[in-house]
Amino acid sequence: MKTKILMLVVLLSMSVVLVAQPADRNSKKSFRGQNPEMRMNEGQRGAGNGLNLTDAQKEAFKQSMLATQKQVQPIRNELGEAMARQKTLTTAEKPDLGAINKNIEKIGALKIEIAKIQAKHRLEMRAELTDEQRLKFDERKGKMMQDRGSKGMKHRMRMQG
Repeated sequence: MKTKILMLVVLLSMSVVLVAQPADRNSKKSFRGQNPEMRMNEGQRGAGNGLNLTDAQKEAFKQSMLATQKQVQPIRNELGEAMARQKTLTTAEKPDLGAINKNIEKIGALKIEIAKIQAKHRLEMRAELTDEQRLKFDERKGKMMQDRGSKGMKHRMRMQG
């Protein structure tokens, strides 16, 4: 009797493990962490999705995206360092509120700088589009911001809980 129960438990646990595994390890469902250029080329996501871009527009988008990434990367690196510094400052034995506030301002300035670069990039991309493409582009931007906001809320709630 014990053997049958043990076999049943082992069999159920094996089936749970198999069901929990993705069907295709090369699945392109999740692009998180991948290069945005890859997302655009895969046709799943990216700036040109659903806009029926010409080859010239695709190339212009690709070049603009690459230039923007090169410009933003060092700022993101600096932002990461400032965030780590903030953690160090706030967890110190005797926290220095002045230093913490100065670092918060630095973090804010870096985020603003990134946002300005991204806004410029978006306007450059938009300038390359026809009127019809612009409408689709603008409509999709609103949806992306809504999705980003709800995902951000879920992430914050998970971090707090």
